[in-house]
Formats: sequence, structure tokens, C-alpha cells
Amino acid sequence: MSSVLRKLRHFSIISQTVSTSKTNSHQISPAVVNHKSQQPVRGVNFVPMVVENVGGGERAYDLFSRLLAERIICIMNPIDDHLASLVIGQLLHLQGANSIDPINIYINSPGGVVSAGLAIYDTMQYVTAPINTWCVGRAMSAASLLLCAGTPGKRYSLPHARIMVHQPSGGAQGQASDIAIQAAEIIYLRKQLNEIYERHTGQPIAEIERVMERDTYMSSEEAKEFGLIDHVCIKPPVTETK
Repeated sequence: MSSVLRKLRHFSIISQTVSTSKTNSHQISPAVVNHKSQQPVRGVNFVPMVVENVGGGERAYDLFSRLLAERIICIMNPIDDHLASLVIGQLLHLQGANSIDPINIYINSPGGVVSAGLAIYDTMQYVTAPINTWCVGRAMSAASLLLCAGTPGKRYSLPHARIMVHQPSGGAQGQASDIAIQAAEIIYLRKQLNEIYERHTGQPIAEIERVMERDTYMSSEEAKEFGLIDHVCIKPPVTETK
């Protein structure tokens, strides 16, 4: 009998949640209910919705689609092939829609796969629209490469963000000849990355190699002095009006 009552109580909680979400279009019914506190719990992959009034009706967007409409791209996860495909698709979409207005990329990432980072980097250089990059939280490893690859003068960081650069790392196993091939590839990638950092920071290659030898963490001001960013912002920069 007690188990039946618990099931009925559980159904009542979910029913109340769904009915509340129907009466208020700005709310989303959660997928999980905490049975101990009887409070709704948002899932790990919860994405807020934005509701706009359009022509006497309402239109709902997920938050990141709404930001994309404002030419804002968010890199907020480890950089892998899946994330790279999403970012590249968004860059190409915005380039096709308008090749003049700037694109803003907000970065809070621990880095990730070098090839995925380079795919995003090459696309950033390919599009003709100016690209403003912003570091919020952290930009480490491949993420720091994307941060410094923005349009000169338009690379920003918030004051308490952390930026880290280092040389690529990896592992290999198998026959000695296979290990040698993988080692040569890592050395090639290190040279390629050093040249990219040299191009975007203005630092001599010897200094880039020294800094990239080990994990090098920087504050926003240190990253600005090194040339990874151009500005440290507390408030949004004032845009010039014609």
C-alpha cells in the first residue's frame, strides 16, 4: 500500500510541474524530480529557452540559437571533433548570412584535440567577417590558440580569466618504427603551433619555444603583455557610432 502511495505522490509532483510549465511559457518542465526534497532538479545538459513575442504570437529558441542570431558563438567545452564541427558550421553560416558584421566567440575551455582546434582556427582565418574573441573563465591549450587568433585589436579577456599555453602532448605504442612516426608528427605539430603563436603574438620564435616548453599559466594582464589578447575588460567595450 505504501509503495502505491509513493507512486501516486510521484505522479502528482510531475503533473504539477507539467501543468505549471503550460501556464508559463518562460519555464521548462524539468526532466528529473528529487524525491527526498520533492523539488525539480535540472539535468546536466539543461539548456534554457528564450521566448520572444513575434507578430502577436510567441516563438521559443534555445539560448544558444538565440545567441547565434546575434552572431555569438560559445566554446564552453573540451575541444573535440564534435565541438569543432558545430563551431565550423556556425562560422560558415554567419559568414554566408553576413560577411561584414563581426562574429563574437566566447571561450571557456580546457583545450583538447589539436587537429580539432586547428580545424576551427583555419575556419576563423577563412571567413572574411571580423572575429572578436573573448576569454571568460579559462582558455587553455588549444583554446588559447583560438583566443589569440581573433582579429587584431579585438581579442578580449575578463579580468579573472586564466590562459595557459604549452606544447602538444601525446602517446604512442606499437613497433619502434610506428612510435618514431608518431613522435615525428608531434614534433611537426609543435613547430606548426609555435609559428601560429609567433604570428598572432608578435613574440620572437625563441620566446615562444621557451614559454611553450612547459605549462605556462597567465593572468589576463600577463596574456595581454605577451600578446595573446589586446584588452582586459570589466564592462563591454564602448562601440563607436557613426
